Amino acid sequence: MSEQDKVFIFDTTLRDGEQSPGATMSHAEKLEIAGLLDEMGVDIIEAGFPIASEGDFAAVKAISEQAKNSVICGLARANFKDIDRCWEAVKHAKRPRIHTFIGTSPLHRAIPNLNMDEMADRIHETVTHARNLCDNVQWSPMDATRTEEDYLCRTVEIAIKAGATTINIPDTVGYTAPRESAALIQMLLERVPGADEIIFATHCHNDLGMATANSLAAVEAGARQIECTINGLGERAGNTALEEVVMALKVRNDIMPYQTGIDSTKLMNISRRVASVSGFAVQFNKAIVGKNAFAHESGIHQDGMLKNAETFEIMRPEDVGLQATNIVLGKHSGRAALRSKLAELGYELGDNQLKDVFVRFKTLADQKKEVYDDDLIALMQSGDAEADHIRLTALKVSCGMGLEKSAEMTLEIDGKESSVRATGDGPVDAAFNAVKALFPHQARLQVYQVAAVTEGTDAQATVSVRLEEDGKIATGQSADVDTVVASVKAYVDALNRLVVRREKSGGDTPEVSYKDVS
Repeated sequence: MSEQDKVFIFDTTLRDGEQSPGATMSHAEKLEIAGLLDEMGVDIIEAGFPIASEGDFAAVKAISEQAKNSVICGLARANFKDIDRCWEAVKHAKRPRIHTFIGTSPLHRAIPNLNMDEMADRIHETVTHARNLCDNVQWSPMDATRTEEDYLCRTVEIAIKAGATTINIPDTVGYTAPRESAALIQMLLERVPGADEIIFATHCHNDLGMATANSLAAVEAGARQIECTINGLGERAGNTALEEVVMALKVRNDIMPYQTGIDSTKLMNISRRVASVSGFAVQFNKAIVGKNAFAHESGIHQDGMLKNAETFEIMRPEDVGLQATNIVLGKHSGRAALRSKLAELGYELGDNQLKDVFVRFKTLADQKKEVYDDDLIALMQSGDAEADHIRLTALKVSCGMGLEKSAEMTLEIDGKESSVRATGDGPVDAAFNAVKALFPHQARLQVYQVAAVTEGTDAQATVSVRLEEDGKIATGQSADVDTVVASVKAYVDALNRLVVRREKSGGDTPEVSYKDVS
């Protein structure tokens, strides 16, 4: 792709994203996220603020040493000490960058008590110093969107003459609108000498919910670098979300014919990992990576999706790393969605039978927020007890400080008993490992929840387990005054439901040697 067509992705999850209150990441987590960003094809990774702490310095240095493809950037205020510390951290990278900044709006000029001329001199001195250390220098006039246009042009020209190769125009407080964002970039390109020889970047905050729109508007006006974060993580309401700009450029290539080097199929994976390490869960209706982004419950939508996915989806789930669209069954679902889901489970129904099942399904859906596959299986069995292929008959666990955590278990599988002893990180983990040893399977544990039915140490524990196998989900529940026993029974309950689903869909059940494997 040509330089004119390419939009560089500058990810600042590890710097601006980590500034979100409570989002601090460990050293190992920062290195892991940086590795994922590098692998995904992010052009520039802003790894941190080296002068901020010894930990930040160590992380930026380590990321610089491990990066294979991305430019590694560190942030520095407009003073020699910050810039020198930044260079010490990033100089180990194959492709280092120094990013230095100063607030240029009237509000921010008042903080260091500098007049326009004094600030202009500071910009010239610090950018020159950074360029003498590194040939890749980015400069940002913080709060650019509230800086007087004439003064903004003056400072940008100074930074370019001092050696800045990228000029970033931040909407620091998320104040601007898309039309203003585009006009600002266009104005700078037209008025500043040398503007056509450097790359303009945009860094937008989401205080008014327009960060992504402002970034894309700036690109249309001539900016060629977007600063963003995974999941839009960042100060206050966050930043432009990386996944949003990447998919917007991909989906609307007809009106925005620009390209990025991002492997979009990795978006969902890194989104979930950042949510996990930062502690900031992704809202369900978040664009691209939210739980509901590819989920449909409305009967009209579901019917359209089953006939042609493009009726209600503008991108494929596979494009962001998901396996498939999620047809969510609930009280708004229609017959077409119910018939399709039951067919997946191995139930082919005639019209009259579907009519009867649909009435009972609606009754159930009115009582539950979401109807899962195992609910439908139970519904189809018309109240008959499920065949218990697996049954817990004996369990003994051992745990304690300094002791090995183990479980001795006997399961009855299709009428034949088999026993085993297994270990794990704790009694529940050891017990689950024992189940897997006796009944081999590839199901992945998605949810494990324990709730007390009553108060007190003798309270009965209710355990819910959700398993996923080849895109199919089954849940199991059990209650017992012994939490470990309840946990194993819930796990076995979910496995029984998966076995029933395999049988209904014509799948294979695992071959098990019914003998004592202890």
